[in-house]
This record gives sequence, structure tokens and C-alpha cells, in this order.
Amino acid sequence: MTKPRIALLIGIFAISVYPILIKLELTPGVISAFYRMAISLALILPYAWYTKQLGLPSMKILGLAALSGILFGFDVATWNISILASTATQASLLTNLSPVWVGITTFLFLENKPTKNFWIGTLIALFGMVTLVGFGVFATFTFDTGFIFGVLSGIFYSGYLMVSKVVLEKVSVITFMTYSLMASSLCLGILSWFWDQPFGGFSNMAWLLLGVQAVVCQLLAWLLVSFALKHMKTTRVSLAVLSQALITAFLAWIFLNETITLQMILGGIILLFGIRVTFYNKPITIKRSHWLPLLKMRY
Repeated sequence: MTKPRIALLIGIFAISVYPILIKLELTPGVISAFYRMAISLALILPYAWYTKQLGLPSMKILGLAALSGILFGFDVATWNISILASTATQASLLTNLSPVWVGITTFLFLENKPTKNFWIGTLIALFGMVTLVGFGVFATFTFDTGFIFGVLSGIFYSGYLMVSKVVLEKVSVITFMTYSLMASSLCLGILSWFWDQPFGGFSNMAWLLLGVQAVVCQLLAWLLVSFALKHMKTTRVSLAVLSQALITAFLAWIFLNETITLQMILGGIILLFGIRVTFYNKPITIKRSHWLPLLKMRY
């Protein structure tokens, strides 16, 4: 299990670069998501064809691979819209509610139920997330476009993780990524055309950043995360991705001169501890012998 965890860690770091690039606002939100997928597809498709990894076991798997691509495309598009309509902090917090949706869906519909450690770790990690971004953020929450699209982004993302896990049990990561990117590119291309977003006329720096988004934040990141998802529980992967917020905050401190406070450091520590709890295999229990002496002391 060491290799999937290392892949997940590197993949999360690559994803964490994405908010830094989006904050520069060199391209509109949906068209940025489209080129992230389309450029990635242009790079991976020749390799998949050359290595003969375009075969699928059934039309059902093809449909699920396409569905996962559509869900991920909507996730990225709605997350970008949420950032532009509100703040990156609010959008990131709402999007990162995805472990909750994954846990609830797994509990209701799948046989492999989340463990007690998952729920304990989720609560700790979410508290760490809230501490990281600041409790005052909730006072400014408004049920506007940014809020709605932020929640939708988390729901689409959790759906993507659930569906892609099913597909990855049947096909290779390269095969899955290729067909998923096809669906994402087509879906986002149609959305960009429908919303009359420009497909060109960008600066050289904008094109460069679109390329970085595709290669680093999409292709590299999600090849690694998909590999981890193929070998790990969906609930663990969804919660581990929460650490993206911590890494993004550190990168913003380096490249955007954003301030890192003691509260953010404390929130990051709590967040990482919550994630660690979910990777602890033995159930967390409080033995009667631990708390009985305390009762005797009290009375």
C-alpha cells in the first residue's frame, strides 16, 4: 500500500497548484476547465493508442467512464465559477465537503460501509479545515451563485470519485483517463460554446498557464490520484484530498505573498491529524478502564 499512498501525496500536491493559477484570472472559468481537459486528452490519447489501452470490457464500463468524465468536468467548471463569483476560500471550503457526500453515499448504497475511524477522522479534518480558513468566513456566507456552485462542485466531485472507482476496478488508469477526458472535453466544450466563452485571443502567458494546468494539475495529478483510487478506499482518498487546502495555502504564501497565521498552522495540523485517523486500521475505542478512575476522582 506504500506506492498508492505516495502517488496520492504527489497527486494532491500537483492539484494544489491549480488554485494559484486560477487566482491570476487570465482566462474565463469554464473555458479554462475546457482547455485543461482538451490539452490533457491531446497528450494522453496518442500514448493510449500506441500502447493499445483503448479497449473496454463492455458498453456499461464505457458509459460509466463517460459519466465520470462529465461529472469531473462539471466539478471543475462549477468550482471555477464559484471562485469567480465569491472567494477562493469559500469555494474551496464548500468543494471540500466532498468526503461527507462520499461517506453518506457509501453508507446508503454500498456494501463496504465507512468505518468508525472514517467518520471520526472526517469530523476532525473538517474542524481543521474550518480552523484553517477561519471561523469568520462563515459569517460572510451568502446563498448566492458562488455558494450554490461551490456546493454543486463538491457533489459533482464526490460523484466522480464514486463512479471512477467502479471503472478503475475493470480497466487500467490510462484507459480510464483517456475516455474520461474525452467526455470532459466534449461536455466543457459544449458548455463554453453555450455560454459564449472565447476559445482564443488569450495572451502568451495565459496559454502557458493553460498548458501547466493540463500537464501538472490534470494529467500528472489525476493519473496519480486515479492510481491511488484503484488500490485504496474511495472514502480515504476523498478525505486525503482535503490536505490540498493546506498545501495551497503554503504555495500562496510563497508565490502570492498571502499571510500564514498561527491559526492556519493549527488548522493544518488538526486537518492532517484527522486524515491520519482514517488511515488507522484498528477501531478507535475508549476503554472503561481509562475513564472509570476519572469518575472516581470526580465523586
